[in-house]
Amino acid sequence: MQITPLAPPTALGPEAASRAPSWCRGPLFRRSLVPGSPAAMAARPVRVLVDMDGVLADFEAGLLRGFRRRFPRDPHVPLAQRRGFLAREQYRALRPDLADKVASVYEAPGFFLDLEPIPGALEALREMNRMPGTEVFICTSPLLKYDHCVGEKYRWVEQNLGPEFVERIILTRDKTVVMGDLLIDDKDNIQGLEETPSWEHILFTCCHNQHLALPPSRRRLHSWNDNWREIIDSKRAAVQQD
Repeated sequence: MQITPLAPPTALGPEAASRAPSWCRGPLFRRSLVPGSPAAMAARPVRVLVDMDGVLADFEAGLLRGFRRRFPRDPHVPLAQRRGFLAREQYRALRPDLADKVASVYEAPGFFLDLEPIPGALEALREMNRMPGTEVFICTSPLLKYDHCVGEKYRWVEQNLGPEFVERIILTRDKTVVMGDLLIDDKDNIQGLEETPSWEHILFTCCHNQHLALPPSRRRLHSWNDNWREIIDSKRAAVQQD
């Protein structure tokens, strides 16, 4: 089968650009601007990638609640004692058979859909999305056993944030290949194909990472009551200087 290559993208005209959704007016679509020119610098928005589980949706609380409900006679790991990003590995260390049991909780239908929002997350994301010169995307990784989680992640976003944010979901197993300026994520060590991702990783505090001491070069967002606006504004200033 012969595949005809796509024609190179062209710049939107003023009238078409005014009708395009805001996410289509980002730097990837500004083909008429010369890179590095004053106009391009002024128009360059800050792109913020926001993780979902542990940042917007309370994965850890939902997992503990579901585990204790399904396996009330088995030992569990209290949230204050959670260590390490993968709950399955900590439960395996507690008792080998518990690894599959805890995995069966988050792989079950309804788990992701029923997660409670992290306090302040929805309000912060809506406000962030209204900030001038800011592009916001939800960047989340699906389970390898994706039967239920993918559709439920989309439905969770629609139910809690509305259809506008459904268009802003980026579903990927490798976040390092996604272009952005900031990634707010609770995973402490994010690796992938790109050794040096375009974004700065802001560690969002969660029960499993709150004990970690970060080097001076890294920043942490303790909660959505923390000053996330200052982080975005500081990145905006850095972007304009680049």
